[in-house]
Amino acid sequence: MTASHKIPATVVTGFLGAGKTTLIRHLLQNAGGRKIALIVNEFGDVGIDGDVLRACESEACREEDIVELANGCICCTVADDFIPTMEKILARNPAPDHIVIETSGLALPQPLVRAFRWPEIATRVTVDGVVTVVDGPAVRDGRFAHDEEAVAAQRAADPNVDHEDPIEELFQDQVRSADLIIVHKADRLSEAEIEAVKTNVLTHSSAGVRVVSAANGDLQADVLLGLASGVEDKIDARPTTHELEGEVQHDHDDFESFIAETPEAADAGELEARVRRVLEAHEVLRLKGFVPVAGKTARLVVQAVGTRVDTYFDRAWKPGEARRGRLVVIGEKGVDQAAIAQALAG
Repeated sequence: MTASHKIPATVVTGFLGAGKTTLIRHLLQNAGGRKIALIVNEFGDVGIDGDVLRACESEACREEDIVELANGCICCTVADDFIPTMEKILARNPAPDHIVIETSGLALPQPLVRAFRWPEIATRVTVDGVVTVVDGPAVRDGRFAHDEEAVAAQRAADPNVDHEDPIEELFQDQVRSADLIIVHKADRLSEAEIEAVKTNVLTHSSAGVRVVSAANGDLQADVLLGLASGVEDKIDARPTTHELEGEVQHDHDDFESFIAETPEAADAGELEARVRRVLEAHEVLRLKGFVPVAGKTARLVVQAVGTRVDTYFDRAWKPGEARRGRLVVIGEKGVDQAAIAQALAG
């Protein structure tokens, strides 16, 4: 099969809470008639993002078109999970027009993109592009160090400073892998701040990358799809930080995830306040899930990163579906799971 006849695949990556699911939900709702197969990978064993996407009430969100790979970073389980999943999608008749892969916030795109060289899929699929979603306000606020030489000098001068920052490395690796970088949540930034963030991320990007800004995932499908980059042939020129340092191992020993079950909340505001207290008191990177609210027939979607909490009601609880809250918590290694679960339960 020639490159022009291969099915294009788009890898959507980005740091925790950057807005990947929001972007993909908007894409599915505005797919322009494309038949899109979606692979959703999450860090944790509850497929929250897949459930959010199924609730988008679009023909492109059909159950059979969304495949979840939970409880394992897709870049670490290529042979066991990703390749068999791709083979199943490629066996469909009719075949999809496009495949979109949403990685977990902790995934490195590079090992995943290299998997497209595997004989099972190399002749049938090409990586149309890697799209990296960046949390614009987070970068504006300096949550990631961008002057690597200055940081290295500070660390060398102070023996009490940790010499490794896995969060910073993940951010840089995801930016370096991109064909398209989206500065997301642009509605919370001034024009000058948007330009400053764009300049900032370009210090870590590969040559020729395009950078755009967006809010609430509002980008046309033609901006995200049809990049025709053939990234599987270019990814070695976009190495990870570990590869630059001569290391090849990639693991997530610095992070852990667990599920906190919550009872019905009295109201959405009370729940948001409870979540904020947890974020302020513990080393939580990301929190997401669904919670029932008294007097409401719809689920409350809860998504939090840093100290910011976003909530909205999506679909109604299904008949027979247990009205219980389940929140996936991703935190630094060693977080007090019991204390966090107790605080979230109220």
